[in-house]
Amino acid sequence: MRPLLAAFVSLSLCAPAFAISGNAPSATGPRHAVMIVGSLGSFCTGAAIARDVVLTAAHCVQPGSAYKIVEFDAARRPRLLDVQSVSRHPQFNLQTLLAHRATADVALLKLAQPLPEAVVPATLGDGRYAPKVGGTLSVFGYGLAVRGDGKSGGTLRVARLSITGQPGNLQIRLIDPATGGVRAGLGACTGDSGAPVFDETSLIGVVSWSTGPSLTDGCGGMTGVTPLNLYRAWVVETAGKLNSPVGP
Repeated sequence: MRPLLAAFVSLSLCAPAFAISGNAPSATGPRHAVMIVGSLGSFCTGAAIARDVVLTAAHCVQPGSAYKIVEFDAARRPRLLDVQSVSRHPQFNLQTLLAHRATADVALLKLAQPLPEAVVPATLGDGRYAPKVGGTLSVFGYGLAVRGDGKSGGTLRVARLSITGQPGNLQIRLIDPATGGVRAGLGACTGDSGAPVFDETSLIGVVSWSTGPSLTDGCGGMTGVTPLNLYRAWVVETAGKLNSPVGP
């Protein structure tokens, strides 16, 4: 397992392409997800939960780097939106994540200006979502379709993945139901860290890590999700302090 934070080769490489490994289809319907880039070369996904607040993974926004939201016009020319502040969950521990253990891998980005109208804030789950083995969730990400190929990222794609293992409030593990995680299939890849994970109606988690088939290094095997149940109160409270209330 490994976090999906990695260097993004160049914004100029973000031509229309696949995202999420395994040739996932383009996302349709209201768009909640955004692309996040860092001054030290990081590339992640996040989700709007208010007009000027984005939820992502805490490991995507480490100290010592500045961050921007990337938006594209109709001609796929990038426009950078300034991030005013970053709030990481106080219980997040990067070393715990790197040791493949669950941690509070959630963070909020406060933007200096509202997001474009094309981005619609997602509805947060009520904190009572109970994952069940065999259930399906949708992952929306801007990450790479081919590991190591920067040209294969930059377009929002969606994957419907199945819950496996022993899911709970600390971690949910997802696999492509067509491959069972033992062959290369759909799954999060580089740039999909922080990607929103939805049940049928609401945002219930963010992507934290991935593996290749049969738990090898890479993508297209298993996708690890940090569920929001334990952290929803912090998200709502922190957004309120940022003068961008979300949820009840």
